[in-house]
Amino acid sequence: MRRILEISYTPMMDYGKAWDLQKELVRRIDLGEQQESLLLLQHPPTYTVGSQRHPEHLLLSKEQLQERGIELFEIDRGGDITYHGPGQLVGYPLLLLDGQMGLDLHGYLRNLEQVMINFLAQYGIEAGRKPKYTGVWVGDLKICAIGVKFNKCRKQRGFVTSHGFAFNVKSGIQDEGFQGIIPCGIDSFGVTSLEDCTGRSFTMKQVADEIIPLFTEVFDQYEGQCIREDVS
Repeated sequence: MRRILEISYTPMMDYGKAWDLQKELVRRIDLGEQQESLLLLQHPPTYTVGSQRHPEHLLLSKEQLQERGIELFEIDRGGDITYHGPGQLVGYPLLLLDGQMGLDLHGYLRNLEQVMINFLAQYGIEAGRKPKYTGVWVGDLKICAIGVKFNKCRKQRGFVTSHGFAFNVKSGIQDEGFQGIIPCGIDSFGVTSLEDCTGRSFTMKQVADEIIPLFTEVFDQYEGQCIREDVS
């Protein structure tokens, strides 16, 4: 029997609010009070620093961050520093990895990558993985960053996932916040976007709608459902 996945789309949500929401949903999923969820949204300009603390990968001072209106968060996912901002679709799957899914932690990461590889294939974009690096690449350009946390359950066996993927959609995003960091600590490769790869324009809601069936196709333990738009 397939499990129900509660899906929402929010056009814009502050990073701190989204992080607090994830932590609350993780707690409630562990307690059995909340359906597993997929949050799809955008953030205002934000840098997040994962568990691999490398302050030298942030190229801007506190004063420059304030001038540019970019927030900075040190968070509990894996990985290094990355950028979130308008024109990038962020996905936070909050899934219970309890043995019934047949996924180990490594397999979960590969599945997230596969969702985005399949999405890009629909538009004739040959995307794939790069040895030693998590994420999705078009040639030597990263189009989707992935960083997750596996939260060990307290009330049952297994883990609840949090954080997730950041998919560059809009053209020019690589010239905005990415210029102020060494993305994911990788200075030998750049980033790209869906619009730059296709020469087409996309709305964020369109991309979110198209990702959902691919997500439930790869994570086939889940029942697909209509997207709910949250504009609060």
